[in-house]
Amino acid sequence: MKKIFVFLLSTALLCGFYSCSDDNIGSSISDSVAGVVMDSSFTVSGATVTNSKLLSRTITQLVGNIKATNYGSLKADFVTQFMPSNALDTAGVGEGYLDSLKLALRIPLGGYTGDSVVPMRVNVYKLSKQLPSTIYSDFDPSGYYSASDLLGSASYTATALGLRSTYVDTLNDNGCREFFVKLPHSLMLDFYRKYKSSPETFATPAAFAKYFPGIYVTTSFGNGRVVNITDNEMIAYYRKYVVLTDSTDTVYHKTQSYLTAAPEVVTNNNINLEVASSVKQMIANGDIIVQAPAGYEVSLKFPAQEIVNRFKQDAASLSVVNRLEMEIPVSPISNENGIEPPKYLLLVKTAKKDKFFADKTTTDNINSFYATYNASTHKYVFSSMLNYILNIINDENGVASDEDINMTLTPVDITTETSSSSSSYYYSSSSTTTVTAIAPAVQKPCIAKLLLGNAKIKLTYSKQTINY
Repeated sequence: MKKIFVFLLSTALLCGFYSCSDDNIGSSISDSVAGVVMDSSFTVSGATVTNSKLLSRTITQLVGNIKATNYGSLKADFVTQFMPSNALDTAGVGEGYLDSLKLALRIPLGGYTGDSVVPMRVNVYKLSKQLPSTIYSDFDPSGYYSASDLLGSASYTATALGLRSTYVDTLNDNGCREFFVKLPHSLMLDFYRKYKSSPETFATPAAFAKYFPGIYVTTSFGNGRVVNITDNEMIAYYRKYVVLTDSTDTVYHKTQSYLTAAPEVVTNNNINLEVASSVKQMIANGDIIVQAPAGYEVSLKFPAQEIVNRFKQDAASLSVVNRLEMEIPVSPISNENGIEPPKYLLLVKTAKKDKFFADKTTTDNINSFYATYNASTHKYVFSSMLNYILNIINDENGVASDEDINMTLTPVDITTETSSSSSSYYYSSSSTTTVTAIAPAVQKPCIAKLLLGNAKIKLTYSKQTINY
């Protein structure tokens, strides 16, 4: 469908704009017709493809297992290295003052799928060798730990209801529910002694990983829930002797974060997804499905050349492209665990997808774009595609390459930071949200049917024709 909004501008050209003399009496009139054209007649096509091997580039960790109709069975656990503290507190802290070491695992409020109160248990194992630097979601940890290297276990729920114990169900200052796994006292002693004898071991993650390769965390009991661990750290509890004056001293009870997860170290979600037969049948019937984690994405043919041709056929010398956007309607897939469509979809040139995740880049609106799911309209809208089409028109001589046309739609997790500013003159404030990271979707199970047949690509451009 093409819509044209036209404005007629008639201007009498006088003096400098028209000629007036004894020898040349008269005027020239120029009529300028300006219009804004919105063309939404383009179509997009695509097919469902598997996406079972995700490159890990996130510190978000998924653990648990769940089964849902029209989704499938998901089992997730994780392995992780640690960022060490480069200065353990040892002054006034003897070995006899070391009390305990705990692993804190933190779940954001609502950061789970399934039954919130069913008790589940995690086991934490020490890794026996370093993780590979390039690691994927189909990683098998069986050769990297021994069942005899169990560091600890803990039962937990996802809410304040249900199971409580010394180490479970506390709410931290950031609004995350955290549960704790008590670790062996011998491990705390090992860290303390290693730092005393070789502090350089704690100077960098790489050096520390050679000494302590990391941990493997998996579910050992219970089913019906997967949780999103956004943060974990090993916290030391100890006492510290301090001399206050020449005649007084005291002992303080202290805590210190010995190790923590960080983007600089290797963390990997080990995903095992058995897709439901009903979903496989949908795909066999031609439905376009996105599913995560490690499920399906969409191979998409974007009509870039048709868009460029339409613009060039209808354009005049003063024509300007104003906007290009793609709107994709969604049909949610019903299931008993409330598994929803992905919160975000990434649209990326297929040839650049692997590099996009490997380099931990964010969207540039030329090679990659993202859209947020609107639960009210059941749509994704990619609204920032203007520079993509301008790049083809201006920098590629109007010829779209295969790389421009072949694209991938894939579920992602997006991390943002919000900064605020204020003005005392007007007593006003504003905030800016910046995308800081984009990674393959692992935070929650998700699934949706994309209605590509009803997708709309809208090209808007202005044109001006001058008639003399």
